[in-house]
Amino acid sequence: MPFVSDLYFLIRKRGRTVNTLLRNTVNAADTDAQYDEKVKQLLSNKIILAHILVKTVDEFQGMNPKDVVSYIEGAPFISVVPVEPGLTNMAIEKDGQRIVGLNTENAEINEGLIRFDIIFYVRMKDGVSQIIINLEAQKDEPTNYHILNRAVFYVSRLVSSQKERDFVKTNYNDIRRVFSIWVCMNMEENCMDYVHLTDDKLLGSYSWKGGLDLLNIVLIGISNELPEHDDKYELHRLLSTLLSMELSVNEKLSIMENEYNIPVDDRIREDVSAMCNLSQGILEKGEAKGEAKIIFKMYEKGYTIEQIADVAEKSVEEVKTMIAKKKPVLA
Repeated sequence: MPFVSDLYFLIRKRGRTVNTLLRNTVNAADTDAQYDEKVKQLLSNKIILAHILVKTVDEFQGMNPKDVVSYIEGAPFISVVPVEPGLTNMAIEKDGQRIVGLNTENAEINEGLIRFDIIFYVRMKDGVSQIIINLEAQKDEPTNYHILNRAVFYVSRLVSSQKERDFVKTNYNDIRRVFSIWVCMNMEENCMDYVHLTDDKLLGSYSWKGGLDLLNIVLIGISNELPEHDDKYELHRLLSTLLSMELSVNEKLSIMENEYNIPVDDRIREDVSAMCNLSQGILEKGEAKGEAKIIFKMYEKGYTIEQIADVAEKSVEEVKTMIAKKKPVLA
């Protein structure tokens, strides 16, 4: 029964192809996830956060970032605090009292939830008041939604989740100021926008009491070109250096140490090195995927295997293998 045996062979072959495709997809997703995690780890270093605060929070403008580090309270929470309403906080019983804090339970408990990338508290220079900072990193500007809309949702959650955690009952004057800072890579230009509440007087001149400065959004666009080191692009050059897929480990560390006086400890060195290794893998996979797509397009256009091999500077067997991977096994 040759037909049955041939069909069995094709099914087995298809199964191997699907398994390979799934394995490659999972590996690529895993590499991307690891890279994203390393980005967050690197950005969450207090000296890096201090550089960001100096350029985004009015109270710290003009200060030496090293002096700002001490105002950052505790360790930043990385990818653990859920954004979803009702899940951002967690209540515990301690000494007979109900204490409400940020929900930092193991991520596996509520797997699949959207979480803040980085969130932390900052003590103000008066030694009493606090602000809440959320830092988000995006590989590029999303196409399926407007990033400002998401930032508005996040900053709103940062305010509403303070109920019972930072203020109780109707003590609305205890609401902390919040900042949601978004770093968006691969943009057309280096840019930065500050979005906040304003009071437009439509009738009369009465001054309503309250904090127009409670909600703050900062959008930072990072282009693929490393900007010159000047005051205008000081933060952009630092972030571009940290997140670059082109610079080597030593080039990044050199700029951090020599231009920004950032002490490169073992943790920073490890995070930068891991990011560079992962980014190289992502670049290589992207290049290989693009090359395979072009080769298959040429094949569909009617070019011979030999012509494609000559243009792509590959062997005939390599081209055949790449085309076979792209062709559907069964109709």
